[in-house]
Amino acid sequence: MTDWSAPDAIDCSDESLFQSLLDRVETREKGHYFEFFDEGDEIHHDPGLRLSQHGNEEWMGQTLNHDPGYWRPDDARERGFAEPPAHPDYLLACVMGSTVEDLSEKGGYFLGRTDVEFHRTAYPGTELDVTSTVVDTRTSSSRPNYGIVTWESVGRDHETGEALVSYERTNMIPRREPVASDGSGAVADDSSPADAASPDLPSTLVTPEGGTFEDFRVALERARENGAAVAYRHERGRTMDERLVAGLPLSTLNTARQHHNRDVMTDSPSGDIVAYGDVTRSIALAHARSDEATYRERRFESERFHDFVTLGDTVYGFTRVLGCDGEAGPDRAGAVTFEHVAFTQHSTPVYSGRRTALIQRPQ
Repeated sequence: MTDWSAPDAIDCSDESLFQSLLDRVETREKGHYFEFFDEGDEIHHDPGLRLSQHGNEEWMGQTLNHDPGYWRPDDARERGFAEPPAHPDYLLACVMGSTVEDLSEKGGYFLGRTDVEFHRTAYPGTELDVTSTVVDTRTSSSRPNYGIVTWESVGRDHETGEALVSYERTNMIPRREPVASDGSGAVADDSSPADAASPDLPSTLVTPEGGTFEDFRVALERARENGAAVAYRHERGRTMDERLVAGLPLSTLNTARQHHNRDVMTDSPSGDIVAYGDVTRSIALAHARSDEATYRERRFESERFHDFVTLGDTVYGFTRVLGCDGEAGPDRAGAVTFEHVAFTQHSTPVYSGRRTALIQRPQ
């Protein structure tokens, strides 16, 4: 009898023999199926990433987030920071990236995220401690191979235990065993609102003259007086290359196969690896921030990802100004609420979300 444990018992470089072995061995799986998650479960994600100056600067540089408050000590001190902090987009991507192996590595559509709130400023060198709690699980009558899971995730400073950022996100997750469909065709996991009559578009669209809080406030007043809206597009675009699609997600511990495994993605609906939603989002927000005097990020709501972004796609940005609150910030800034849309060269929306940020007043 052959001793299969002996080093020379089989030649694994023999192609036909190796193929036979592959057909028989069991795959050590990563990630979890829908059935793993129960409402109320708390999951601790390990390892927690250590925010780095290199990672922070690379994220900002690659996604065109060139705000000097996150690069230069003098500008950071003027904003009330002790030193250049970690950019909020980088922090959020690192927190979410470290959850992927436990929550969504099996694949499935990223349906949306809301209640994104930044509680404390994070600095390079901070070690993250990330936990997620299962908020809800539900079935889909139209997609028997998937379920829908919502988690609340919190990224904390590992040393102090203070919350840095929190959010709630929803994904479709593959089932180990498909459920029987009722054949109704209902889409239980559709994150879109019910169909309604399309609103009449305003005849006039107002563009702010500058990027300060007062520019946005004046533009909104003009729009309201004329039954118009404050909306504009940003000139810059960023084409998705392999560094953005595969490199940046992996640097945040995002191990989802759809970002880096072209073999697996060949037969997927996208036909190729796709961009991490937070990369697409950050690029669109960078286009918007380049046309405004951002002071601090506050909150994001109703973030949704509408379509795939693949290698070679170019991401552009569109902004609508929804409101201004001059009492909501320090003397040198006021709060502005925006709706941002990322779209591709085909004018296809791929991301949308509402953002509240403190915008600097004229100096």
